[in-house]
Amino acid sequence: MSDLIITLPADSPPERLDKALAAAAPEDASLSRSRLARLIAEGAVAGPEGVVTDIRAKVTGGAFRITLAAPEPIEAQPQAIPLNVIHEDDDLIVIDKPAGMVVHPAPGSPDGTLVNALLAHCAGSLSGIGGAARPGIVHRIDKDTSGLLVVAKTDRAHHGLAAQFAAHDIDRRYLALAHGAIDPADPRLRGLRGIAFEPGGVLRITTMLGRHPTDRQRQAVSFDRGRHAVTRARMVQAFGTPPGAMLAECRLETGRTHQIRVHMSHAGLGLIGDPVYGGARRASTRALGPEAAQMIAAFPRQALHAAHLGFVHPVNGQLLAFDSPLPQDMDQLLQILRQPA
Repeated sequence: MSDLIITLPADSPPERLDKALAAAAPEDASLSRSRLARLIAEGAVAGPEGVVTDIRAKVTGGAFRITLAAPEPIEAQPQAIPLNVIHEDDDLIVIDKPAGMVVHPAPGSPDGTLVNALLAHCAGSLSGIGGAARPGIVHRIDKDTSGLLVVAKTDRAHHGLAAQFAAHDIDRRYLALAHGAIDPADPRLRGLRGIAFEPGGVLRITTMLGRHPTDRQRQAVSFDRGRHAVTRARMVQAFGTPPGAMLAECRLETGRTHQIRVHMSHAGLGLIGDPVYGGARRASTRALGPEAAQMIAAFPRQALHAAHLGFVHPVNGQLLAFDSPLPQDMDQLLQILRQPA
């Protein structure tokens, strides 16, 4: 058994207990409203005035203790899955992950993950800090996002890399194919909360990010709760007249779950192929041509690729930087977009 403390701000408006706790719970706690409702009914939630068993109880603030059963450990097993290794030394390994590969085992994805492949490749030489399910994992990218990530083979490398991520010292750049275009003169963009422009036409998106209030599988923009998140996006090339799509470079200052996808959607620039945040937006056949519009409609994943990764080696102090070319599916779409409509 373990206890999780969730503190609600003292000035928060009255709200149902299950809803308030679900919104304030950390991302990795996996506390949906339905799970919280069960915990409350079981007497596993205590507030400032003691145990609360009514999910409809209105709360305004204070510290709430949630008693959780210890999770069943997921023991990852080595699997001989091919890996595209970009760099490897005694302390770390840099992998170019294909779209479709889950990073670490979890309920619903018990094997076939990057961790299973790493356990076979590294023969057990991975940092143990992540536990049985996440050995060596310092950061991750979504299943259907492709590109670069670094994995720690030793605990000292894990600590050093984690410190750089926490200090926002890792240089992470993503290439994305998105609907619309970044235009500093666009009054719609300039009127959106959390949107600002920096020199060079760079779009800066600053919000809080947290779990969606009704769909726990999604993240949502907020300005009063959640975790601070900053994304910078620069348009590399626009396509169509008027522009109906673009190639953008996105830089992460912070690294929240689904951050680029949520932030670009907030700006009305949803990623092509994103089934969760892309919305129902369709490509303009008139602006982009029928072939491009058809290919965009059929694109099977979010068009997002972790193209650049730079950091200081956590053991020897060497500055390392790696680049990954666009994968075939994104490159094919890009070449079609570059053709005259």
